[in-house]
Amino acid sequence: MTVTVTLAAAKGAVNVSSTLIATALFSSSTSSPSSCLSSRIRETGGAAFNLKTSTLCFPHRFQIPIKNPSLTIKAAAAPAPAPATAPTQSPPSPDQFRVDVLSESLPYIQKFKGKTVVVKYGGAAMKLPELRASVVTDLVLLSCVGLRPVLVHGGGPEINHWLKLLNIQPVFQGGLRVTDAKTMEIVSMVLVGKVNKDLVSLINKAGATAIGLSGMDGRLLMARPTPNSAQLGFVGEVARVDPTILQPLVDNGHIPVIASVAADETGQSYNINADTVAGEIAAALGAEKLILLTDVAGIMEDVDDPKSLVKEIDISGIKRMIEEEKVAGGMIPKVNCCVRSLAQGVRTASIIDGRVQHSLLHEIMTEEGFGTMITD
Repeated sequence: MTVTVTLAAAKGAVNVSSTLIATALFSSSTSSPSSCLSSRIRETGGAAFNLKTSTLCFPHRFQIPIKNPSLTIKAAAAPAPAPATAPTQSPPSPDQFRVDVLSESLPYIQKFKGKTVVVKYGGAAMKLPELRASVVTDLVLLSCVGLRPVLVHGGGPEINHWLKLLNIQPVFQGGLRVTDAKTMEIVSMVLVGKVNKDLVSLINKAGATAIGLSGMDGRLLMARPTPNSAQLGFVGEVARVDPTILQPLVDNGHIPVIASVAADETGQSYNINADTVAGEIAAALGAEKLILLTDVAGIMEDVDDPKSLVKEIDISGIKRMIEEEKVAGGMIPKVNCCVRSLAQGVRTASIIDGRVQHSLLHEIMTEEGFGTMITD
């Protein structure tokens, strides 16, 4: 007959801390205790079997006598090990996630280190504080890892706000603001005096060194009226870019912040589309990349289908989409400035969604990008 005996010492009741599990095999044999030498006992915590005294000996002088000397005690078979299972994959910690992101960014940091990237900033990214903070921190980070960012800004929402305060209704034609003399004065005050200095302050506070400029400073931009100035008023085009004042700032690690206002040879101020200014400055600086932050995901094959985003397209494809009127309205000056900058030596131009936080980093530091990239 086989009996399984479990001896357990309650902690504190006796001075024993171990649990002994054994199998007792009763035999009809009258063999001496020495015949039990083949017996085995498994103990946890220090219990042992003493053949001479026929007792189970525990530490701390606690003993259990064995009355039947023919009793053989064997260790119970060890339980079968639990089947091996794959370790559960826990989500990475925030610190590990940051390390992974930095590691994956290395090829792009190496690719763009020392290269100039011109960013046009406007639209929804200017209205919401969290988006504004996202753009600023992205610019500072790019500067810290060796890129040379240049920021060109408009200020449409802020201009509209001040026009409405003065009971002036904003008017647009072909995606361009109709600008009379009174509107031009407000545009200059808002873009140069408020929006520009606010951005400079935010970038400086984030740890970089920003320099605020307009197209009039150092004759950086020379303006001329548009061919349809009779309809648009003081809306100008870029006649010439002189990067003399700009290049030393970029070379010395500063972030130029440029308002899209310039003057002609007579000193008359003009409101110039910020996309156009960004494209011309990118060309003059020989930029690696031009990025336009917009209020759309990019160029869409079908504006009613959010899944029809065109991830990459060349100049001939852009011209086809304009002819088919798939690119229209305010998107026309954006794609035109991209095409013109590419024709003047800029490597790539991208139109990305400025409504999404850190879309700027996503476009530069990842393989998939974050909008539509236009190539030549």
